[in-house]
Amino acid sequence: MHPQVNPPSLAEQAYLFVRDRLVMLDIPPGSPINEEELGTALGMGRTPIREALKRLESERLVVAYPRRGTFATDVNISDLAHISEVRRTLEPMATAAAAARATDADRATLTELRAQLDADVAGGDNAELLRTDLALHRAIYRCVHNPFLEDTLIRYDNLATRIWCVFVPRLSGMAGHVHEHVPLLTAIIEGDGEKAAALTHAHVTGFEAAIRALI
Repeated sequence: MHPQVNPPSLAEQAYLFVRDRLVMLDIPPGSPINEEELGTALGMGRTPIREALKRLESERLVVAYPRRGTFATDVNISDLAHISEVRRTLEPMATAAAAARATDADRATLTELRAQLDADVAGGDNAELLRTDLALHRAIYRCVHNPFLEDTLIRYDNLATRIWCVFVPRLSGMAGHVHEHVPLLTAIIEGDGEKAAALTHAHVTGFEAAIRALI
């Protein structure tokens, strides 16, 4: 028997909904967060919305000001070096761990994602490619089987993706950046941690270089 998985709480549902809208800049940086509108859209009261916003504030995606309200945080290019430093340190270690720890089910999931990637890269615009990139990273992080590390990786990848979104209208080669996941997925599927770590370091470094080239 499979263990019973409890459905996400209302606060968790609100968090996931608002988080991804903030990450993809569907809620623009600096814009106010309207709790009533979110509650209406999600069909829930303000309490779970407020719980979600507190969590998002701890992740630097929103900021609350007394007597003014809650706003989407700005995207500051000055944060790029700090975010990249964390990712260069943690992500190679994480993908090496994923190569060692991934279950048969994990490897099957990554194999399916790898097969889908060519079609996604060939047919998607930059915004869709960013969503593909985000989904791939999160799938890889789950294979680490360390919830604390997974949460940290997602948090910094979210912040990095917001920077991508700001610059995406001026970016070329986005498809190539996303397609770099093919050999990385292969290394994890095959259990080659050393190769996975090296490819990840190059991927994160390439992201930072591509953004800096546009500054």
